[in-house]
Amino acid sequence: MARSPKSQWDFGDELFKPSETRAVVSVSELTTRIKRALESGFASLWIRGEVSNLRLQASGHAYFVLKDAGAQLPCVLFRGQGGAQRSALRDGASVVLGGELTVYEPRGQYQLRVTQVEAEGIGALQAAFERLKQRLAAEGLFDPARKRPIPAFPRRIGIVTSPTGAAIEDVLHVVGRRFAALPVLLAPVRVQGQGAAAEIAAAIGRLNAWKTNSGLDLDVILVTRGGGSLEDLWAFNEEVVARAIVASAIPVVSAVGHEIDFTIADFVADLRAATPSAAAELLTADYVAAGRFVAAAGERMRRWVRQALADRLDLADDFRRRLLRAHPRRRLESRAQRMDEIGEHLRRRTRARLRGSARSVQSIARRLAALRPSSRVAALRRQVDDLGVRLRAAARLCLETRSLRVARLGASLRLLSPQNVLDRGYSITLDAATGRVLRDASEVKSGERLRTRLSRGEIGSVATRVGPVTPD
Repeated sequence: MARSPKSQWDFGDELFKPSETRAVVSVSELTTRIKRALESGFASLWIRGEVSNLRLQASGHAYFVLKDAGAQLPCVLFRGQGGAQRSALRDGASVVLGGELTVYEPRGQYQLRVTQVEAEGIGALQAAFERLKQRLAAEGLFDPARKRPIPAFPRRIGIVTSPTGAAIEDVLHVVGRRFAALPVLLAPVRVQGQGAAAEIAAAIGRLNAWKTNSGLDLDVILVTRGGGSLEDLWAFNEEVVARAIVASAIPVVSAVGHEIDFTIADFVADLRAATPSAAAELLTADYVAAGRFVAAAGERMRRWVRQALADRLDLADDFRRRLLRAHPRRRLESRAQRMDEIGEHLRRRTRARLRGSARSVQSIARRLAALRPSSRVAALRRQVDDLGVRLRAAARLCLETRSLRVARLGASLRLLSPQNVLDRGYSITLDAATGRVLRDASEVKSGERLRTRLSRGEIGSVATRVGPVTPD
């Protein structure tokens, strides 16, 4: 019997020989043989499918899955490959790829190494998305006039999302950081896979029923999940979810995927947020603004109180200075200083007049001595005597006038003197130990020794009752 030719998949009978004679190969060696067989058997091929789970790396390489209704094929497009149609790669796009089949040895995974990309049209999921979008838009479900405003200060937030996903963690973290007192009610659902859309729609209905039955506050519903491919987000593109959002009596915020992701839920919701974290920030924005306003108002109030207190203290200091300037002691000191100045001026004037008179007498004497005639001597002597008499009289008159003025000033000073007050029957009470003048009964304690100064003499005493003066 003729033996059939050896195929590319024939690795020899040695793999299946008894253990004592078989040759055992390593995983790496087996993977290398498979890689050689694949690369030699599928050196160049063209394949059609829909792009999914596209990941663009910073290195410039692109990794994605090419799929159809029955299977998936991992693909890699290295930097510099693909030509002008490279930009046609996006989730949901139908493409025709040229390349070669190879094996990624570290994972033992076969993949298509893409060298050429040709766009073939919109994929099935993308086409379904566009059809539903156009139909719902025609019904007016996307009309901004239909949508309701989101409460500025929601009292409780209902969240429809996976209880184990990153979205709920992001939302709770942002809410806790910005306004931790805001209650959150979670309706746990699956956010992808078979039946996820029905769970999301049912959760929206349950939250509405909870508000009606409990009578508690639930002001807004957040429908959210993290990013993913078009297939991962497809539950939020289902009509049942869109209808549930429209039928909700509670305003709905949609935050599905990343900033570049748009779903049907985003279009029908009352508000769309770019990410789950952004949605939490939008729902707590007015709480944060109010908190900042209150903090700023408190600081403004503190500044106003400090300024008002400083103004009152300045006014009190001004009153104190004015009171000190108007104190009787200041007036007495000023009058005493004026008396000293007047006395000194009088003394200077008197001395000047006396010096002038003396100089006149000396001049006359010199002239008399120069003339020498006896007759003139006698006359001049009489004249000198007369002048002396007049000089003494004028000096006495001047002294008497100045003395009277000094006496009048002294009398005025005595009228302002504390002694004059004492002479009228008043007294001054001092602390016997320190000699300090007492002006207020609150300055004295019972049992302290006191000295009371009268017009003539002093009286010692001991304080027995201290208190305010009461009318008779």
